Amino acid sequence: MKDKTIDYVLRATWQAVARMYNEEAAKYDATMATGFALLSLDKEDGTPSTTLGPKMGMEATSLTRTLKSMEERGLIIRKKNPNDGRGVLIYLTEFGKEKRELSRTNVLKFNEKVKQNVTEEQLKSFMEVAEKINELIADKNIFNSTENIQ
Repeated sequence: MKDKTIDYVLRATWQAVARMYNEEAAKYDATMATGFALLSLDKEDGTPSTTLGPKMGMEATSLTRTLKSMEERGLIIRKKNPNDGRGVLIYLTEFGKEKRELSRTNVLKFNEKVKQNVTEEQLKSFMEVAEKINELIADKNIFNSTENIQ
């Protein structure tokens, strides 16, 4: 593709990152989604299942499947929320805490490797551009514009 679009670069980069994390996670019989879930759960106080999906940007069916797998592997346990009988809190087991630390280490390795290969200015610009894209999307400021594309 001669002139790559912004969304093409974002998608291709995210797919490469996801593939990298999934390849690493496979060494531990896990997935990137599992690692991300481990990092999204509160280490000590549990996390309401209802807040996990939005926190991870995951659809309910995918999240349910991921949590079921994590529970079967002994990474998490579910307990009734003592403050809301309708709700469930998800807690990390000791095994889950170990795997959470492994996930954290891998995320930090990735971040460190990127920082070793790009300047602070480049990273700052990348973060600013990503933030601006997220703002435009959150503000629904992309497709409701009356401007014509040239």
